[in-house]
Amino acid sequence: MESKKKGLLIAPCGMNCSVCMAYLRERNKCPGSRGPDTGKAATRIRCKIKNCEVFQKGKAKFCFTCKNFPCTILKHLDLRYQTRYHMSMIENLEFIKKKGIKKFVENEKIRWASPECGGIMCVHTGYCNTCGRKRL
Repeated sequence: MESKKKGLLIAPCGMNCSVCMAYLRERNKCPGSRGPDTGKAATRIRCKIKNCEVFQKGKAKFCFTCKNFPCTILKHLDLRYQTRYHMSMIENLEFIKKKGIKKFVENEKIRWASPECGGIMCVHTGYCNTCGRKRL
């Protein structure tokens, strides 16, 4: 996937949708946070961050541009992801803010690549979507 297209898979909260199990699955594949709502689970359509006033008015692309960054909603989401999946959305956003989306996408490609086959490791399951290798 090209970097430009993959950059669209980075959600406003800093989630890399390309490593999400909903995006990686074959059936009922989610198009990513910034994609159309068709086929998405209701919880993703009602996402409080995606539906935040700042994003609805088109004022921002990422949470770090908000005066309330990081807000309570993002902090709770970040804590859950740090605890369950060892990934921080706030750290992702800080990286994007500091080094840019292009560098972030390049880094993510390396970070989530299976050492076995180069496929994508799922943040939620911990397994490569291609070869099935467990993430260490």
